[in-house]
Amino acid sequence: MTLQHRRILLGVTGSIAAYKACELVRLLVREEADVQVVMTPSAERFVQALTFEALSRRPVRTELFDRDAEMAMSHIELARWADAVLIAPASAHCLARLATGAADDLLATLCLAARAPIAVAPAMNAAMWDHPATQAHVRTLRKRGLKVIEPDIGDQACGDTGPGRLPEPAQLRAELEELCAERNMQGIAAVVTAGPTREAIDPARFISNFSTGRMGCAIAEALLRRGARVTLVHGPLEVPPPAGANLVPVATAADMHAAAMARVGDCRLLVAAAAVADWRPKAPAARKIEKRAGPPPLELEPTDDLLADLGRLPERPYLVGFAAETGDLIERARAKLQAKGADLMVANRIGPDQGFGDCDTTLELVDAHGVQRLGPGPKHLVARQLAEAIAARLPSAAPALDSPHADCQNTHSG
Repeated sequence: MTLQHRRILLGVTGSIAAYKACELVRLLVREEADVQVVMTPSAERFVQALTFEALSRRPVRTELFDRDAEMAMSHIELARWADAVLIAPASAHCLARLATGAADDLLATLCLAARAPIAVAPAMNAAMWDHPATQAHVRTLRKRGLKVIEPDIGDQACGDTGPGRLPEPAQLRAELEELCAERNMQGIAAVVTAGPTREAIDPARFISNFSTGRMGCAIAEALLRRGARVTLVHGPLEVPPPAGANLVPVATAADMHAAAMARVGDCRLLVAAAAVADWRPKAPAARKIEKRAGPPPLELEPTDDLLADLGRLPERPYLVGFAAETGDLIERARAKLQAKGADLMVANRIGPDQGFGDCDTTLELVDAHGVQRLGPGPKHLVARQLAEAIAARLPSAAPALDSPHADCQNTHSG
């Protein structure tokens, strides 16, 4: 996607990282985006407005009480003008004011009036970022639908090392691209499975795998950003689930199978990203097996195959399966695509140096039309590419849902 002719409102607040915003403006203008910079008074202590005016070819706005501009209620016009609002860098003070709804300067005021999507890219000292007050403000903003771009980890101007660095301009540009993406899955009900399952050996022990749920949660978030109504059926997660999804926690493969099957009739898309156990103990012990008794005999039986069962349904949603492989990646994915009756198989390689839990990934999409590679890159960005690929493949003739399942709503549940 290009940002050509997109109207980007870039807010710059008081941080040493403000210099990176200059390069971001240069990138956006080179792509023929329309960029309007709004600076806070503190930001002007780090970078002069003249720099941004030269780069953006537009006058920089700094004052809420600018008589000439406010005669036409310019802060409202700016809010209406923008296709997307990005605050980069966003200081701790900025996050606090946005979270509390303050309207004491131009940037905060237009954020209250904006109907365009808003993203903030925090930049501050690591201790300030980790402070409970800052983290509380971040949670508040996320609950309200603002995109909070996680800061990078590294050396900081103050001499400390840790989280708090403003991401590089190229990444911020990619975040803006996603923020401006067409909501081409608006109203589509989707089920995403994520995380591992646990199959009990006894009340204290279980069989599981190394999945963290990171990829499944990233896919759910990417679908939400495109307007889908997402139900996330998940096993134990090591990452926070995305705000806005309906959460259905499960433990075992049987639980996940039942939860997904109960919701499949009301959904147009099912993404089976969970790492479901293939086998479970046939007869779990009712009491803890004593260590002194020695290793117990462990007889296993197969679990139900959710994707294959879905693929056999006469009426079913568009099915996306995952294949984590150590061998011939593409051939194994093709075989699974046919065996499971899925529409799209997403293959990724696992092994000693890559796989579950990694923050970066490379995916191979295999379907009847061929093979498409996504990545390499961070999972949250590759997940957005996957959501775009799914949206392009999703049959447009599928009917819209007039009476969605109660569990396919954009709310949280326990």
